[in-house]
Amino acid sequence: MKKFLSILLSAVMAVSMVACSSSTSETGIKDGTYAGEGSGKGGKIAVELTMKDGQIADIVIGENNETPGFADAMTQLRQTMIDTNQIEIDIVSGATLSSKGFIEAVKDAYSKTGAELTDLVAKEVSNNSSEMADSYDADVVIVGAGGAGLSAAITAAENGAKVIVLEKMNNVGGNTLISGGEMAVPGNWLQKKEGIEDSVETFYNDILKGGDNENDPELVRVIAENALNAAEWLKDDVNVTFEDYMLFFGGHSVKRSLVPLNASGVELIEKLTVKAESLGVEIYTNTQAKKLVVENDKVVAVKAENNGKEIDFNAKNGVILASGGFGSNLEMRIANNPEMDEKILSTNSVGSTGDGITMAEEIGAQTVDMQYIQTYPTCDPETGTLLYVGDVRLEGRAILVNLEGKRFVEELERRDVISLATTEQTGGVSYMYFDEASMQAAGVAESHKTEYENLIERGILVKANSVKEAAEHFGIDAEELQKTIDRYNSYCETGKDLEFNKRGELIAFEEGPCYIMKSAPAIHHTMGGLKINKEAQVLDKDNNVINGLYAAGEVTGDIHGTNRLGSDAIADIVIFGRIAGENAATAK
Repeated sequence: MKKFLSILLSAVMAVSMVACSSSTSETGIKDGTYAGEGSGKGGKIAVELTMKDGQIADIVIGENNETPGFADAMTQLRQTMIDTNQIEIDIVSGATLSSKGFIEAVKDAYSKTGAELTDLVAKEVSNNSSEMADSYDADVVIVGAGGAGLSAAITAAENGAKVIVLEKMNNVGGNTLISGGEMAVPGNWLQKKEGIEDSVETFYNDILKGGDNENDPELVRVIAENALNAAEWLKDDVNVTFEDYMLFFGGHSVKRSLVPLNASGVELIEKLTVKAESLGVEIYTNTQAKKLVVENDKVVAVKAENNGKEIDFNAKNGVILASGGFGSNLEMRIANNPEMDEKILSTNSVGSTGDGITMAEEIGAQTVDMQYIQTYPTCDPETGTLLYVGDVRLEGRAILVNLEGKRFVEELERRDVISLATTEQTGGVSYMYFDEASMQAAGVAESHKTEYENLIERGILVKANSVKEAAEHFGIDAEELQKTIDRYNSYCETGKDLEFNKRGELIAFEEGPCYIMKSAPAIHHTMGGLKINKEAQVLDKDNNVINGLYAAGEVTGDIHGTNRLGSDAIADIVIFGRIAGENAATAK
């Protein structure tokens, strides 16, 4: 079993680049220890490279802010470099920026030996696939180790089942890991504390309205009625820590979205993984499910591949597909919605390629809503990454303007509405304006410090002492922007937004410092997928249950309709993950 690692290795780095020894190997590479730096997803990555007899003897991973899960990629690359005596190696799929940053750091360290990379003599590495058996047996086999898969695994194990989870990536987490992890929950403990009136019925209607009533009402009802219980399960059983504040996501009627520790899905995945492993759940990473096995009209196994070796994972009770959507599968996106082409970046993990959907379709499963693909409106215009500094908007303390300095949409509208409005602006981008008081109230400069500093360094976010100075950084019409701000402040005085009827509390902007962040829409969620019933059983094209097959999370369809409201996904994956886990565990 390859366990999930949360690695934040720390080492005291050498102050100067002095080798421990002056001896030189036959290859001409000086022995010694050398420090290097690279730039990863979380900023600086520091390493110490030790060379001995012309070979990589050790690499110590030092200071870095890579997200747990992506940090695992550095450990994997480190071992590969040592095993092969090569630095120019393939990146770890799904951890591109972390991989590149680590390789860059090692190259930087190696450059101080004065030798060329070609001086490194490669070593042969044996295939380790023989370490795994030809087959494994379990009561329940789960495909995908994201939030849905881990929720299903824990629940199945708590119901007495032996559980195996297959994950094709090198680390667990999926899209949940790289999300903000916020969860929409009506009637939650913070709403009661703040005196916010909400109900299951209000949440139910918000989901339906947000999806233009293309959702399956029965599935929506399941989410609305079970969200509070699921949140309490995460808090009390899984030990997830939630912050003492909520966010108001676009399309919701009230503020109801709980925020996990550090406003990150890392908190969810770390705690779910620890809980799953404590219950004896076996997790196999780098193991890609390839085919569902059907015998006597029942799904009984998954054929998977690990390091080129085919392995059978037999499931006595059933198989749960929790493999995510297809946001990173360009061909699949275009086939279902030609507008979602290569010009649009994606926030998704590279593992979101629709594998579970394809496997299920091969045995006759029904798909629904495949054409509905959502973009998130405020993403990094260069990489497509979700911008969590932009959560200041969800606090209701920012406005979106265009290059002409004018507002063009309600800032708390649905994601699809804001995204579409953004694409119609000059350059297809938006500029988020907010002030220092808003930054402090949202706390994003602290909770997302690495992202904040990276955006400032790259010029995608600017902090200035005046509106004019901030506007000039991007070439925004400063005079018009000031008029827009003055007009918005007047709305705050009356409590009524006369332009876009912005929901929530209207808070006026103060004098500088002020901020402007540039952003663009990127593909975020695929609403389409496998058709399931309220028991999380997958249905065939005639709406009959496919015996032994369950599904949960983004691999399913017909829950969110044409558009998913922000923070509804975590409620969805946990609730249907638990339903699938319990039903598969207790199936006869």
